[in-house]
Amino acid sequence: MPHIHDEKIKELEIIANKIRQHVITSVANAKSGHQGGPLGMADIFTVLYFHELHHDPKNPKWEERDRLILSNGHICPVRYAAMAEAGYFPVEELMTLRKLGSRLQGHPERERLPGSETTSGPLGAGLAQAAGMAFVGKMDEKKWRVFCITSDAEHQAGLHWEAAMFAGKYRLKNLICIVDRNYIQIDGNTEDIMPIDPLDLKYRSFGLHVIE
Repeated sequence: MPHIHDEKIKELEIIANKIRQHVITSVANAKSGHQGGPLGMADIFTVLYFHELHHDPKNPKWEERDRLILSNGHICPVRYAAMAEAGYFPVEELMTLRKLGSRLQGHPERERLPGSETTSGPLGAGLAQAAGMAFVGKMDEKKWRVFCITSDAEHQAGLHWEAAMFAGKYRLKNLICIVDRNYIQIDGNTEDIMPIDPLDLKYRSFGLHVIE
């Protein structure tokens, strides 16, 4: 990731706050949906959409784009907000969140919303999808990368670790997995429900590079 200068940081902070406002107003207008996860990930999505990702809102299917997979699809209000600010669709459309017939459903739908790479819902499947895409990119010698956003609780799913094992075996340096480690799942603290720590050592055991 290229260095972020102070002026750029200030710019990103302003955008992140706009995205947080969009999350609150859209979820409140829908009278349903998640706020905690989206608010917690606002900075991450801001950096991705406004600094790191190679993408083109005017051409969502641009072949050389970076791919962004949202494995924990329930936090989609933050992705929708970031996409709206980036110009994928009008900001006003955020007020259609979770409405009947809207493109902005409670989980992203690939066929409805240009710029969504997958239809997410079942937790634990995102990294496997992302690893498959990254493997294709490596085989085809493409320069694009695959970013995968994951929740911590979905690390309780076996498929997620099969994907990590796959990524390690094939040395998928074009794959970046981002973990929202907030210790929260529906039934309580992750470490009370099904402990997943130490995450860093588990990822490293598959030969993957870890940054905390």
